[in-house]
Amino acid sequence: MTIEEIKKVIPHRYPFLLVDRVVELEKDRIKAYKNVTANEEFFNGHFPGQPIMPGVLQVEALAQAGAIMLMTQHASDSDDKIMVFTGINKCKFRKQVVPGDQLVLEVELGSMKRNFVTMSGKATVDGKVACELEASAALVDKEKA
Repeated sequence: MTIEEIKKVIPHRYPFLLVDRVVELEKDRIKAYKNVTANEEFFNGHFPGQPIMPGVLQVEALAQAGAIMLMTQHASDSDDKIMVFTGINKCKFRKQVVPGDQLVLEVELGSMKRNFVTMSGKATVDGKVACELEASAALVDKEKA
């Protein structure tokens, strides 16, 4: 999926759209990229002289990849739904992400019961794990989000 196709699936926009391309998409698995550039707004304050992508934004990038998977593969009325986090578990940060890195986002669906899901995610740079987590989310009506 290109960036324009991604924008048709999830509501996020610059500067908060953190998925640049989807390269693999299956029913229960997605692989996507976030190209981390020196022009990212968050680098102005995190940290001047030593730019590091905030861990919470790595988590958000994984969530957005998971949302793309859910909205394209599991939501029957995706135009009226939005995915929201309900929990983050076992989150670990193992490597700093800096300008010039390509964050590879891999998310797998764990379980799905009605509108509630569990997922596991891993973000890597050059094959090394930067962030990993387990998360839960819900598909809710847009008006209720």
